[in-house]
Amino acid sequence: MNVKEGTNWDAWKERFPEKFVPEEKIFQMVHPGARIFIGTACGEPQALVGALVKYVQAHPTALFDAELVQVWNLGVTPYSDKKFKDNFRLNSFFIGESTRAAVNDAAADYTPIFLSAVPDLIYRETMPIDLALIQTSLPDIEGNMSLGISVDITKAAMEKASLVVAQANSQMPFVYGDGIVNIRDLDFVMPRDEPLLQYEDEVPGEIAKAIGRHVARITKDGATIQVGYGSLPNAVLSQLKDKKSLGLHSELYSDGVAELMKLGALDNSRKSVDPGKSVASFCMGKKATYDYLHRNPDVVFRTIDYTNNLLVIARQENMTAINSALEIDLTGQATAESLGGRFYSGVGGQTDFMRGSALAPQGKAILALPSTSSDGKVSRIVPQLSPGAGVTLHRGDVHYVVTEFGIAYLHGKNIRERAMDLIAIAHPQFRSWLVEEARRMALIFRDQAYIPGEYPEALETWKSTRTGLRVFLRPVKISDEPLLKEFFYSLSDKSMYMRFASARKDMPHIRLQEFVAVDFSKDMVILALSSHDERDLVIGVAQYSMNEKDHTAELALVVRDDYQNQGVGTELDSYITYLAKRSGLLGFTAEVLEDNLSALSLLKKMGFQTVKKEGGAHEMMLSFDEKRAGAASL
Repeated sequence: MNVKEGTNWDAWKERFPEKFVPEEKIFQMVHPGARIFIGTACGEPQALVGALVKYVQAHPTALFDAELVQVWNLGVTPYSDKKFKDNFRLNSFFIGESTRAAVNDAAADYTPIFLSAVPDLIYRETMPIDLALIQTSLPDIEGNMSLGISVDITKAAMEKASLVVAQANSQMPFVYGDGIVNIRDLDFVMPRDEPLLQYEDEVPGEIAKAIGRHVARITKDGATIQVGYGSLPNAVLSQLKDKKSLGLHSELYSDGVAELMKLGALDNSRKSVDPGKSVASFCMGKKATYDYLHRNPDVVFRTIDYTNNLLVIARQENMTAINSALEIDLTGQATAESLGGRFYSGVGGQTDFMRGSALAPQGKAILALPSTSSDGKVSRIVPQLSPGAGVTLHRGDVHYVVTEFGIAYLHGKNIRERAMDLIAIAHPQFRSWLVEEARRMALIFRDQAYIPGEYPEALETWKSTRTGLRVFLRPVKISDEPLLKEFFYSLSDKSMYMRFASARKDMPHIRLQEFVAVDFSKDMVILALSSHDERDLVIGVAQYSMNEKDHTAELALVVRDDYQNQGVGTELDSYITYLAKRSGLLGFTAEVLEDNLSALSLLKKMGFQTVKKEGGAHEMMLSFDEKRAGAASL
């Protein structure tokens, strides 16, 4: 960043000599027991905090029991040094890697509170601030400076503190919005250039990328997004680069957001609140991102009681909150702040964004997490939250849950359906255990069937029928029982009779299990789905069951009455035939009632031949010879 403006400090010192005094003189004004605010995360004024520590080292009896108040610490940590235990104690609103050990060892404090509520604590002087150590950009010709990458609660602390000391740093970008202050409003200024703290995420692995792809599937063009920090959110953002007209309303501005803006995928053109502007409250990222923010008219930083305000979030059309969790139980309640009784992060703003997004017109609340711990030994989807875990998201807060194994939609689902949906996206090595525990806890049917094995996601595909209808073809999931129940009961008596050759009309749980508990190494069930208002609708089912004796399989297919004669059956037949050939089967058999003329016609087009007529039914067969295999391949 090449910042030329307002760097003539001699002129400023001449105009405001009282603001430029030695550091020692400033800290002499701070009384024992003072509450000292420090700017957030990458916006921490390192030189100022370092100067405070040096002052205490030189005057060990001058400052006792000072409370250091901060949202997030990435820099100087004097409270972690035992020699300062009588001088400083941290009180953090969020727990990061540098503070986690201290908080859990009772060497530092954690205040659980929604970040949106913190400014009010300060303004009402429930938490009075004696000294605010902040960092700003250099003043322009009129003396205006910017809080840069840390507006969040820094603005409130600056406005209410008894003393405000600013480290003016040429490396701090001038960011538009609520963080504009004037040098006249500051008690003391310390010009000191130094590189800003940087936050570098881990490079997303394949699991994070898979989660990102799933999230991208349910994120619409034109959505206004909120995404947290870490390798997983970065992976999500990287998968949104082909989206159009995205917007940003978030507490955090990250490297991934800057990249989307540079690519043109995020232009804020369809935001209903603050159109045309990316809105955030603080930034954690690399220098290139800070440079991008400098005097960028397309970005504004607002105070955190605005960005995280539930009512503001809920007004944003297509608001899509994407957050993560440490653990979620089979009923849908999640923790993002603790591992059992051990504090890990904090309440933060996740709940406000998830609730606000769920209330927003066409909004989405997405919880994304890896299915296991980093070493793969622990499932993050569990029967019950670990004892002592804080519930960050209530069962009613969670709508979408995404792992590398797929998407579960929980909103409006009963406990049994939720449990089965979450088991379906858990890691395969833990699914049997989860089914057993869910049975034991009576969360699901006591006789729930389950066949171990990984869901064949690679077989999911979109097709267009001859009439132009777009259908999604995919293998059945263990959680699809409610969808299939709805499907079978939607069929006419005639369609049910044609499919099952029986006048029986009921489809109880025990029969439905035969369709969802599938050993994909032998059998296959393919669903044809159409999406209606974010809701999947099964419009057709094709299945085959292998006959090990002759290595053929019996084929069965049925299409919902209101979707018949639109090419759905043809696409299902073509696809399941392809899958059967790919599995090495030698052919299909089928039994069709002779008055089921549409099915007979379709099968004959596929090459089926009647080998026997008996009891009003055709026994038919299709051999996968080389000629037909080539014609039916995809």
